[in-house]
Amino acid sequence: MTAGVRARSGVGMKDTALSRRVMLASAAATGALAVFPARAQTSRASALYARATVIDSLGAPGGYDPAAPDAEGLTPRLLDDVRASGLTACNVTVSQVGNVADAFETTVTNISQWDEAIASHPDLLMCVRSAADLRAAKSSGKVGLIYGFQDTTPLGPDLARLETFANFGVRIVQPTYNRRNLMGDGCLEPGNAGLSKLGYALVGELNKRRIVVDMSHAGVRTQTEAIAASTRPPVITHTGCRALNDHPRNTHDAVMRAVADKGGTVGIYFMPFLRNAGQPHAADLIAHIEHAWGVAGEDHVGLGTDGSITGLTLDARFRKDFAATNAARHKGGIAAPGEQDDVFLYVPEYNTPRRFETLAGDLLARGHGEAKVQKLLGANFARVLAEVWG
Repeated sequence: MTAGVRARSGVGMKDTALSRRVMLASAAATGALAVFPARAQTSRASALYARATVIDSLGAPGGYDPAAPDAEGLTPRLLDDVRASGLTACNVTVSQVGNVADAFETTVTNISQWDEAIASHPDLLMCVRSAADLRAAKSSGKVGLIYGFQDTTPLGPDLARLETFANFGVRIVQPTYNRRNLMGDGCLEPGNAGLSKLGYALVGELNKRRIVVDMSHAGVRTQTEAIAASTRPPVITHTGCRALNDHPRNTHDAVMRAVADKGGTVGIYFMPFLRNAGQPHAADLIAHIEHAWGVAGEDHVGLGTDGSITGLTLDARFRKDFAATNAARHKGGIAAPGEQDDVFLYVPEYNTPRRFETLAGDLLARGHGEAKVQKLLGANFARVLAEVWG
């Protein structure tokens, strides 16, 4: 984002021109489209949702509260959305992204602010560092926050910093963002040069420290090499299917199969890149989920919205901030093709804190079994996290 536009993470996160994910998701849904006449906010879907471990593999509490547009921290309205969501846990981005000089300092600040949010709301939030913590989040009804990196710029060339961030609670690390960094090539690099020597060493260190290897935003060769090198199940927390839309942020079938072959999980996002142009809708998201099931199998597909728990309110203030963020991303060279001011980071039919429950109802209405849908909602990611974390 440009200077003067504050990150709307819900915890007063330090201003950064680079992390749209933790800043611009907004408040409650209005006028969701009834694309699926058989939409099932039914007792069956609700019962399934209540017993499921529900994980957003890339998301966050917070967002934009139109009743308090300049507020820092989690407002009462945003807290109500977290409480209502039914989520067990979400992977929250704490890292700075992009090749910037202050990435280490900004990331430490971000972590401290999330720590403060958890400490301020112990009845509602908890930090998840282990499989036992994930189970505790489910049993207590709290929302667990899993600290994750979407870039390794905060490490610089010093892999010893992993220990520092692991001690701070970081449990998922994405080696590259869209562009090239010291670890390898992101998905927007035309050279597609793969992992660097340092990148290979990083994968080894992540495996050693039992931190999940996340290959979102990576170039195809980087993904392929890191997945092959990892001795523990890798993940792609937030992506779409490239066979359905040939976009660099989407993942090729062969890469999804490689993740599955290693025992990992691929999270399907709720992002504009689900389709070639225009706002994605429920049918687009479901098409990507069903394609991923066909490629990777029902044991290896989950959900990573790449948004916040609170839904979007597309008022004038939101649109202004969203346009400013897009401009900053383009200026910083990290915007992906198709990022534009009139296509927003959501699926309108699921613009609610309980979006996964609504989606579960739609999938059940399409004939998918309850066990299969429960795996999608979070059981597949929970299995991988338990295996890697121990």
